[in-house]
Amino acid sequence: FIRTTDPKHKKVVADLWRHIRKHNPDDLYLASYQGWYCVGCEAFYTESQLVKDGSDWLCAVHKKPVEWIDKERSWFFRLSKYAEPLLRHIEQNPDFIRPDAYRNEIVSFLKSGLKDLSVSRTSFAWGIPVPEEDKEGLHHVIYVWMDALTNYLSDLCPPDGTIGGPDVEKYWPHAIHVIGKDILRFHTVYWPAFLMAANLPLPKGIFAHGWWTVRGEKISKSMPATRIDPVKLADALAVGPLGRPIGIDAMRYYLLREVPLGLDGDFTFESLFGRFNAELANDLGNLVNRSLTLMAKSSLHPAHAMPLAEVDKHASFVKVAADAIDNATAEYTAMAPSRALEAIWKLVREANRYVDSNQPWALAKDPSKSAELAHVFHNLASAIGVIGGLVSPILPTTGRLLREWVGITGADLDAWPKASDMLRVVGNVSKDPKPLFPRLDDAAQNKILQQIVPGDVATGAPAAAPAEKKAAPAPAAPAAASSTITYDDFAKLELRVGKVIEAVAVPKKDKLLHLQVDLGEAKPRSIVAGIATAYKPEQLVGKQVIVVANLAPRKLAGLVSEGMILAAGDEEILGLSAIDRDAPPGTRVR
Repeated sequence: FIRTTDPKHKKVVADLWRHIRKHNPDDLYLASYQGWYCVGCEAFYTESQLVKDGSDWLCAVHKKPVEWIDKERSWFFRLSKYAEPLLRHIEQNPDFIRPDAYRNEIVSFLKSGLKDLSVSRTSFAWGIPVPEEDKEGLHHVIYVWMDALTNYLSDLCPPDGTIGGPDVEKYWPHAIHVIGKDILRFHTVYWPAFLMAANLPLPKGIFAHGWWTVRGEKISKSMPATRIDPVKLADALAVGPLGRPIGIDAMRYYLLREVPLGLDGDFTFESLFGRFNAELANDLGNLVNRSLTLMAKSSLHPAHAMPLAEVDKHASFVKVAADAIDNATAEYTAMAPSRALEAIWKLVREANRYVDSNQPWALAKDPSKSAELAHVFHNLASAIGVIGGLVSPILPTTGRLLREWVGITGADLDAWPKASDMLRVVGNVSKDPKPLFPRLDDAAQNKILQQIVPGDVATGAPAAAPAEKKAAPAPAAPAAASSTITYDDFAKLELRVGKVIEAVAVPKKDKLLHLQVDLGEAKPRSIVAGIATAYKPEQLVGKQVIVVANLAPRKLAGLVSEGMILAAGDEEILGLSAIDRDAPPGTRVR
């Protein structure tokens, strides 16, 4: 971790300036600048990028007036020279900017041409001095973006502030900057152009994430109606004996599970509490608690497992673990933490089913079943260890605890899981595991809301004086409904927007169509849907649909179906469930 005020960083910024001057000396020159400046964004904007409010120009992000900077003498960077080199780099490295929509935005911006960029100021004294003189005697400090963006590199450089060294060589070729979508231009245009001018390598890639919003408005420290303190909320979620680190893990889980990285997401306490209870408490917490409690009460050790030749009926569970490792690893690599967690939770839920189907509490009562019980314990302990490793990038405290509780020690604690982990000898299992994520009942949820909620965030509507009540017309008789379910039950459903990219009839099956549906994943989903009586295949291509995305795959008419399309109708299909405006594939529906 490094700050822009650290002495080493100041030296690295000065060295970057000298690199540019050495390799492209004409790229830095003195001139005058004027324009509209937003203090909050620390950026200049043209009038076409601002919002007009009477006689004022407002920042489109902060909704606050911008300042006019009039003819200030400044050092300029010859940014206009780098539009074509940047376009070539993006074309040759299509994953340099992700997601695709943001890459397309920057490509369009570059094709429109670039203007040279002011990179110094004389109107204030604080900042890193420009490492050369202005003949007019003015004192220049390096402007924010050449200063701040260099932070990515300066932390890796040696203490003397020269650019390079073993850490730069080791880590920089793999660096991926994860940034907010509102500062995309600075990271994908200015920063790589500075590096090109300095004859330095570019980072591997830049990934833009979306905004968290409250009722559609961006969460902001400066806007009370959308201000949510994540530290206070993490403390409030630390309801168990393990304290604040687990509350932080819960926050990290929700933020990275709820919305695919790259999309905007609307924060609600309802969805936070729903995921906490359904996925962290019911799924993961329940698995760990009952598995380790049973092991702690037994005289058997997981290492006493029966030989593998005798346990074919358990092989499918071992395969689920291997698949979870492969799939989660691929999704992490693709910068898709939400899908990585989805892959991991398939193993978590399968492990709970494994407990239910093998009933170790019943096996423990039959001495003749001790070998099988030991093997069940071995598989559960191994799976918990694998889960601990897979969740560790997002839930670091939880991940380490799970691995420690099943006897993993030393360097293995930090090793990435592999399929053979399900077969290795298990160490000493904890006799006293602590509850990880106790459920949040109504009282606990209300207590959290009282601690955290600013004004009207909890209710989802601005506070207002109560209106005079008027007599309402009698409601129509409701249609007969099925038995009710809890919110936790509903939260288990993963509903996402999909786009049909291919549809064909299933031979000899009048009601079935075989669809390929884009859910924003590495590859389309194969889904078999009984909607052929309502739609011809060609009518579906390009249509947006709502998909139950976390159904276990199953075979229909000999084809693997990896989800379900939602549709309206009782005995016959009347129409597909839909949304009233376009949304990117993979967007969460709730």
